[in-house]
Amino acid sequence: MSAPARQFYDDGRIQLDREALTLRRYHFPSGTSKVIPLRDIRSYRSEPLGLFLQRFRLWGSSDLRRWLPLDIYRPIKSTLVTFDVAGSFPDPACTPVRPKEFLALLDDLLPS
Repeated sequence: MSAPARQFYDDGRIQLDREALTLRRYHFPSGTSKVIPLRDIRSYRSEPLGLFLQRFRLWGSSDLRRWLPLDIYRPIKSTLVTFDVAGSFPDPACTPVRPKEFLALLDDLLPS
């Protein structure tokens, strides 16, 4: 019998489980978390992290379309994930430490 698929991701900045996505240190200036129920996520898009526009933005937004939580390690990360969330502007975004694992779990947890 094979082991069950893992249904939890946590890299210290981002937590994803069967119920919600939590982006830690999201709100400026308080640094509180943003908890997004999975049922509110309509879709997401994943793209390589740009060389300048988002890579060196440690907190906030460079383009006013998306908002990134505080992450001092963003300059060494490779993938930007932006979420389309019902009733949210700007779109929340994040840069997971283990993007392949995060995206695979996201695909498993979000309804098609």
